Amino acid sequence: MKEVKLGKYLTLEDFCTCTQTYQKYAGKINPFPENLEETVPALRELNQFILDPIIDQFGFDSFRLTYGFCSKDLKRYLEQKDPETGQKNGRVAPALDQHMAHEVNKNGKYYCQRLGAACDFLIVGRSSRQVVEWVLAQRLPFDSLYYYGDDRPVHVSYGPQHKRDIRTFNAQNLPTQKGIEEWVKLAKQF
Repeated sequence: MKEVKLGKYLTLEDFCTCTQTYQKYAGKINPFPENLEETVPALRELNQFILDPIIDQFGFDSFRLTYGFCSKDLKRYLEQKDPETGQKNGRVAPALDQHMAHEVNKNGKYYCQRLGAACDFLIVGRSSRQVVEWVLAQRLPFDSLYYYGDDRPVHVSYGPQHKRDIRTFNAQNLPTQKGIEEWVKLAKQF
């Protein structure tokens, strides 16, 4: 596939090949979207409105995309267990997390009815708390933002709902807004 720029910094290939699961099974996975007409514009909007400003602020050399677009093939591999370790290759919630963007299933229905697009990323040398606080201070128009911890990637999405929902996760790995009430308040001031 020829290089497709999604924003000032990232390409479609960057978004489709960044996961550890893809790296491990690269010869077996088609990482690219099938519904290019809808998925590529959604990924471009995520880049334009969310990622480009983040990279402008923190620098391209510090930005690490850890999970971008999830193709049908990647989804299948994420759901499987690694034959060597017996551990699942990854977590996937296509109906919720917007990583599949505007891809459709065999029945012609969107995997994620919320539409939009999502990614997970880190800023090297910065805590994820600092990154989240900057995103909130800049009033970036995210749809969902998940804070997993200071040394873990941030999940962010951009979509038509613009709901500005922010969550963290408790000890049972369930989403909550407990402990981040100030962030929730800031997110709703948009």
